[in-house]
Amino acid sequence: MSFRNHLYSIAILAIAIPASMTGALAQEPDCDDPQTQLDMTQCAGRDYEAADKALNTQYDAVRKRYSDNEDARTLLRDAQRAWIRFRDAQCDLATLAVRGGSIEPMIRAQCLQELTEARTRQLEELAECEEGDLSCV
Repeated sequence: MSFRNHLYSIAILAIAIPASMTGALAQEPDCDDPQTQLDMTQCAGRDYEAADKALNTQYDAVRKRYSDNEDARTLLRDAQRAWIRFRDAQCDLATLAVRGGSIEPMIRAQCLQELTEARTRQLEELAECEEGDLSCV
């Protein structure tokens, strides 16, 4: 190994070791009072993950409701796929003004969370709707 390659290897290790230690020593952000952009972004990401989990649970409940109706299950699946495309496109639009900035991931996560929670409410109404009730979604 040449001297130059040796110095290069040392420089890489000097960067990599503290970076790996930072992850091990990093504390979870206080999402009740986040202090940095990174904390706010992580908290927004967690909130979105929780909303997504609730959405998936509710989607499964609606699928079970339609367990004996293949047409309804197909329509539900197609609607959900279309909704996901809409949600992602809407959040692309919502983050246009901050694209490339440090705030973009937080704004995207907040958008995803808001739309996901709204869709979850729609699915809840669908799951609770009595057959023949025209006031349902």
